[in-house]
Amino acid sequence: MRHVALTCDSEKKSDRFYKDLLGLEKSEPKTLTRSLSKSIFNVDTELLMINYRGEQVHFEIFITGQSVKSHKQIGHVCLEIEDLKAFLNKCRQLEIEVIHVPKGDRILTFV
Repeated sequence: MRHVALTCDSEKKSDRFYKDLLGLEKSEPKTLTRSLSKSIFNVDTELLMINYRGEQVHFEIFITGQSVKSHKQIGHVCLEIEDLKAFLNKCRQLEIEVIHVPKGDRILTFV
């Protein structure tokens, strides 16, 4: 896998999750031109793109702001966390929403 491409509605929220919570290195933002954005994603606007990298992971995050109307999304990335309690405490400190969903005898956690 080369990277995972996702969207976020602001650079601030993106930094808080990928840089502050996950500890990934942030690259300088780049702008995807309107024509390239239209050709690739059928989105008729410029998009800001930020790369966040770790040793074995690379997220390419497109900042949509108010320019792209979002619909309910099912896209997600599954992470294996060594210390879930510490991870969830850090989420609370960074004011990142945590959602717990019961599934049989397990609880799924989404951030």
